[in-house]
Amino acid sequence: MSDLSPETAQPPSPNAGAKGHVREILSHRGFRRLLTSRIASQLADGFFQAGLAVSVFFNPNSQIEPMAYAIAFAMLAAPYSILGPYVGVFLDRWSRRNIIVVSNLIRATAMIPVALLIGTGGPEWAFASLALVAITINRFVLAGLSAAQPHVVAPDNLVTANSFATTAGTMSFGAGLGASYVVIQAFTHLPGDARYAATIAVAVPLYALAAAVAWASFTRAGLGPDENERATGHILAAIVATTRGMINGFGHLWQRRGSAYVMGVQAGHRALYGILTVFTLAVFRGHFHDPASHPEFGDTLAWLAAIAAAGQVGSFLAALITPRLSRALGPGRWVTFLMIGMTAITAVLGLYIVELAFVVGVLLINIVSQGTKIVVDTSLQSNCADIFRGRLFSLNDTVFNLSFIVGLFAGASVIPSDGYAPWIVFVTAGGYALMCTWFAFASRRHAPYVRHASRPGSPAGQ
Repeated sequence: MSDLSPETAQPPSPNAGAKGHVREILSHRGFRRLLTSRIASQLADGFFQAGLAVSVFFNPNSQIEPMAYAIAFAMLAAPYSILGPYVGVFLDRWSRRNIIVVSNLIRATAMIPVALLIGTGGPEWAFASLALVAITINRFVLAGLSAAQPHVVAPDNLVTANSFATTAGTMSFGAGLGASYVVIQAFTHLPGDARYAATIAVAVPLYALAAAVAWASFTRAGLGPDENERATGHILAAIVATTRGMINGFGHLWQRRGSAYVMGVQAGHRALYGILTVFTLAVFRGHFHDPASHPEFGDTLAWLAAIAAAGQVGSFLAALITPRLSRALGPGRWVTFLMIGMTAITAVLGLYIVELAFVVGVLLINIVSQGTKIVVDTSLQSNCADIFRGRLFSLNDTVFNLSFIVGLFAGASVIPSDGYAPWIVFVTAGGYALMCTWFAFASRRHAPYVRHASRPGSPAGQ
């Protein structure tokens, strides 16, 4: 039973308090509680995905080629991404509060057999199938949280709310990744893969907590969709009509050209980031790893934990600077600046392929990734009607992940077994240079969004 009335769950007045400040958004109970549910859920994601990845990719009893990384990511993320457009059908029809609650409860339940199967050496297909279910359902949670955001903050505070919430979620995910290393080291005395199972088991109470907070904090309709915009009719008919609805969603997005362009930049960034990801995993497992002194990848896992921690620092810095700089420079110029920075970061990384360079590089890359994501989320929330918002966030998530998979396969097809391929890093830097040049010109005419649009009849963000 919710302790918030429907009125309490609505966005506060745009004139209440100082616009765009963290103190303002944190003063509203609805935002704090939605944020708490997000943090618990993404912290659990970190423990779950770290335990799963280490048990597969850095298991001393298996040999892994770069293509295996791409295949594994694709098996888990492709169904999750293909489902994306259909998630919007439910987000625009069903209670987003209930979707967040039920999805987290299903994931909490799925973690128990996943941990048992990994810990006892069960068949890989069994725990992989359950992990696929858990990761696929995450689509509902993340898209639901994003679509619900305008219901707990004022429109003028969306950029700050997105900066704070998405960064807190990303940092929580990274904290789970980093803390999983501590759990693995604490249980090194356990036989077989039991230490990886213990890491995954930590996610169970965290997913349950995320569900409980959302259930107790909001009414059924408190997070949308709005009653006057809620889609009606039979679910089966809606699923059959999804393709037509997505075409309409594309049309709606194309009318908000600034949103479409900044989504395109994020997709390009994710594809190039996929190349860098498979390069990083391969080079740490092969080129940097010393099997004689660290037969169980202790050296590799320590560096990856440091990289995860550095990434969270970068996400935190992005949350601090993006609201201010996106207002001062404009969102289009800010994203352009981030892509210029990504070009330089990648080029330097190609020159200095050493462990410490990856730690510093990931810190800076996370500033770019998180800063871009904040602008994209705010663009969709500011420019798009609520009736399309769920579908467009699901579409954005689908493009986000499929672009990453494309990059993974592109990198895996050319990277050698030990990962050492400086030339691929320079090619990636060239890709960033081309992309930021295009967006610098495109965003002048079609900004991702306009905070204080005053022209009658002009859609926001144009």
